[in-house]
Amino acid sequence: MTNTNYFYDMIPINYQLTDKQKEHVLSSFPPPTLPDNIKGLQLNDLTKGSAVSTRVLLNDFEVKKTKTNKSFLKLSLSDQSGNISAKMWDNNGEVEAMLPILEQEGVFDIRGQVDEFNGFKSVTIYDLTPCKDTIDPFTLLAYTKQDIQQLTEELFAYLYELKDPYQQITFRAMDHLWEAFRLSPAAKGYHHNYLGGLLKHTVGLMRFCKYITIQEDNPFRAVMKLIHKVETQFKQEIWESLKDDGQRSHFVWKDSIDHLYHMLQGMSEYKFKEINYDALITSILFHDIGKLAEYDYAGKSMDIFNFLYPTASFEDTTRKQAGIAMDPLGVTIGHIPYGVLVLSRVIEHNQITISMEAIHLMSHCILCHHGLPEWGSAIRKPLNLEGYIIHIVDYLDSRYENTEADHEK
Repeated sequence: MTNTNYFYDMIPINYQLTDKQKEHVLSSFPPPTLPDNIKGLQLNDLTKGSAVSTRVLLNDFEVKKTKTNKSFLKLSLSDQSGNISAKMWDNNGEVEAMLPILEQEGVFDIRGQVDEFNGFKSVTIYDLTPCKDTIDPFTLLAYTKQDIQQLTEELFAYLYELKDPYQQITFRAMDHLWEAFRLSPAAKGYHHNYLGGLLKHTVGLMRFCKYITIQEDNPFRAVMKLIHKVETQFKQEIWESLKDDGQRSHFVWKDSIDHLYHMLQGMSEYKFKEINYDALITSILFHDIGKLAEYDYAGKSMDIFNFLYPTASFEDTTRKQAGIAMDPLGVTIGHIPYGVLVLSRVIEHNQITISMEAIHLMSHCILCHHGLPEWGSAIRKPLNLEGYIIHIVDYLDSRYENTEADHEK
């Protein structure tokens, strides 16, 4: 049994795994092995002229010219330390030779030295070699600072609470996609934009959901308490902004309160309906699972595409993977429709018996979890309690994550 709190210490986190369940989870769904103390280049800690030999991601490049019309490559690189500015001079035709390689590859081993101009440090590269090794994304990309094993155990503790067919659906989904799910970011930039972000975000939604539907005796009162906490935090943000001596303030909860009250009013249309908790938790597992297809990064597997389309082949074998970016295939569909496709595929592939109504309930939750069409929802508005709740908890968790310090994420 684990007891702690979430969302400004408001939501109790209670879950339990038996020894047998924990053993099964860690053997069948192991958390990823993290590298030992890799912190990236840390360019600012190096002095001018220091030798550099490291592996980096290529984010962007362009050919530039000096005032004397000499060509050079301007490169934007990155690793776990963050962005790295670099250049490579065209001494013997290097620029022309490198351009087709830079178009095709995303991970490089570089050798060079630290340069400094007006206090700004960069790397002058002498050798730029495409990496042909198997990529461990954790050695190059930022990842969650939270305990991934604990998040794994908590996720499966919630899944073990479900009754069949929902427990069967969730476990079979993880059988097929756990390797990718445990690594995936939940976004490119806005929230949970690091490896393990999808796992952390999914667990966060389940915490909110359990609070609203089980830990509190009334889901409407629970949502009102959450909104009240948001109001309190927004007031605190305003107060802090008044003390920051004119510096630009960061308002996480700006414009949130009216939207949350609007969603609460929408919930009230269904106040006499029962909540299908098991369907809601299952929908949460699938709500962002399509991000396995929507986002790309160095070391990402193609498991989700192969699972969804087992008879299809990849005609484009020159896929370029580097930092977190939109997948060239996944972006054409988007994670919301993909979530329904994965749910349907899991049920069909595993021949799981379930009612037509339950399938449509979960599909509806996935399709409407962004709340509004202008925010990407595939449904004009939620049409049941579960639909409103999944949007509210997704909305809260995605914003709450931006209130956490970097070392807490």
